[in-house]
Amino acid sequence: MKVIQILPELNSGGVERGTLEVGKFLVEQGHESIVISNGGRQVEQLEAEGSRHITLPVHKKRLSSLKQVKEIRRLFETEKPDIIHLRSRLPAWLAYLAWRKMDPQTRPRLITTVHGFYSVNAYSAVMTKGEQVICVSNSVKDYVLKNYPKVVAEKLTVIHRGVAPEEFPLGYQPPADWLSKWQSEYPQLQDKYVVTLPGRITRWKGPLDFIQVIAGLKAKGIPVHGLLVGEPHPKKLDFLEEVKQAIQSAGLTSDITLVGHRSDLREVMAISDVIISCSTDPEAFGRVTLEALSIGKPVAGYDHGGVHEQLDALLPEGKISVGDVNVMMNILSLWHREPSLPLNDNHFTLQRMLESTLQVYESGREDKAISSKKLIY
Repeated sequence: MKVIQILPELNSGGVERGTLEVGKFLVEQGHESIVISNGGRQVEQLEAEGSRHITLPVHKKRLSSLKQVKEIRRLFETEKPDIIHLRSRLPAWLAYLAWRKMDPQTRPRLITTVHGFYSVNAYSAVMTKGEQVICVSNSVKDYVLKNYPKVVAEKLTVIHRGVAPEEFPLGYQPPADWLSKWQSEYPQLQDKYVVTLPGRITRWKGPLDFIQVIAGLKAKGIPVHGLLVGEPHPKKLDFLEEVKQAIQSAGLTSDITLVGHRSDLREVMAISDVIISCSTDPEAFGRVTLEALSIGKPVAGYDHGGVHEQLDALLPEGKISVGDVNVMMNILSLWHREPSLPLNDNHFTLQRMLESTLQVYESGREDKAISSKKLIY
């Protein structure tokens, strides 16, 4: 089986990560994996793991990008893939327009993945045009059915994102050299109740709510220290200053540390006592919180989106009504005395995600074979 995945670029992010994971799995299973994107720093890893990369400028939101449609159709006709998997709206439109003009009886099967709660409009609707549509959570499936009533429910398949237990094992502890370096860089965390909010520093991720929670815990006399792990978008630096000002106004300059982007988030979460998810908008899935749960860390999160599904299955007492910082503060106070630990029964695994994705591909290939036989007879 030959599969082409298409996305804007291969730098960082959940879509990019999933693309690499699927590509690697396809190669391991004896299939051929091709990825089309504008390139990026993860191309080297993609190719080292056996996939082939084709560089096309499918990332620019401008009318001139429509010139790529003819080139993409020519590429499809040359490569003759069994499956085309569209993972992002702009390249999805370019590929869909190319695919639509091909012979319906012999063209590849078209699969899309709805990775998020996209704005509801004609531009986003392309992600529902796959012959089969993957949704990354039940919340996303419900969102699609509610906002795109013409979509047939039978063509939607929920495949939760997943983590590899061997990469995020229960009870994971950082190596001694990492721990020594961390302690020398952040001595203020010694003997503190470390509460961590991972994620980009942006308003909807809830850092202002997080600051209120840390202030409330401190007022209760708990020796808390908050960690904000992430960086702002280069175009949103004003909000970073707003966060810093809020920390200062709350008198928490010595109680909250902004550590910026970290490539060792697993280790940072492992030395934390609690992980927080206080996104004011629902996460489509929220793989970072799942990683925390996988290594056995308590997670307190706003009860919506994919985080709701994770906590409902693994740590129900961590579910908090959206925006209720007082309840979150009270739960963390209880956990300071006696932490609640997630169930050691995580079915949101990477292996399950990959096997389910392959099943969707194989189903699509079977449909293609049936169409070809009808053409012959």
